[in-house]
Amino acid sequence: MSEIKQTFNSSLGKKLIMALTGLFLCTFIIVHLGGNLFLFKDDQGYGFNVYANFLTHFPPIEVVAYLLYASILVHALYGLVLTLKNRKARPVAYAVQTKSPASWSSKNMGLLGAILFFFIVVHMGDFWYKYKFTHSVGYKEYRTNVLTNQTTVTDFVPADPTFEHSSTTVNDVEIVRVKDIHTLVSTSFHNIWYLILYVIAMGTLAFHLLHGFQSAFQTLGWTHRKYTPVVRFIGTWFFAIIIPAGFALMPIVYYFFK
Repeated sequence: MSEIKQTFNSSLGKKLIMALTGLFLCTFIIVHLGGNLFLFKDDQGYGFNVYANFLTHFPPIEVVAYLLYASILVHALYGLVLTLKNRKARPVAYAVQTKSPASWSSKNMGLLGAILFFFIVVHMGDFWYKYKFTHSVGYKEYRTNVLTNQTTVTDFVPADPTFEHSSTTVNDVEIVRVKDIHTLVSTSFHNIWYLILYVIAMGTLAFHLLHGFQSAFQTLGWTHRKYTPVVRFIGTWFFAIIIPAGFALMPIVYYFFK
C-alpha cells in the first residue's frame, strides 16, 4: 500500500493521473459536443432542453458527472503542482522528453490549463449552477400533436417551486414541461463579452489538446511506430481542430444569426 502511495506521490505518478483524467475529460468533451449540437436545431430549444433535463435526472449520468467534477479538480491541481515543479527544474509538461524542440503548447500547458479552468468555473456558474440550484431558470411547455408533428411553445410557470419536469400525452397531444436552459444559453451567447471569452477558451482548448492528447498516450507508454501517427492525427485534427471549432461555432452562430 505504501509503495502505491509513494508511486502516485512521485512525479511519474502525478503524470499518470494527469494522463488518465485527461483522457477521461477528452471522452467527456466528445459527448458534451454531441449533446450541444441540439442547439443548432430549429426547434425553439426543445431538443436541448430535453437533453439537459435527461443529463441532470438520469442517475447513472449523475454518478458520471461527479466523477467528471472530481477529474477536473484533480487534473487542474496536479497540473498546477507539476507546472510549479517543472519551473524549478526543467520544462517537462506531461510525459517523456523527446529530441525534437518542444512546441509552444507543450511549454505553456500550465497557462493554457489555468485559462481553461477559469472558463470552466465561469461556464458552470452560468449554466450548471443556475440550472441545478437556483430558480432563475424559466420553464417552457411544448405541445406536440403526434399526428401532425406540429409543436406549439409557451412559457410555463409551475405552481410548485420544486417542479422539475413532466411529460404526458392527452388526446394525441404530447405535453412536455421542462426547465428552459436554452433561453439562458441563448442570452449568454448574445453577450459579446461572453462570445469573446468562449472563443478564446476554445482556442486555448485547441492548443491544450494538441499537446495533451498525444502526451497522455506517451505517459501511459502506449507508443508504437504504427499507432503513434494515428494518435497524433486524431489529437491534431479531431481534438485540436474539429472539437474546439464545433464548440466555438455555437456562440458565433447564436450571436450573428439567431
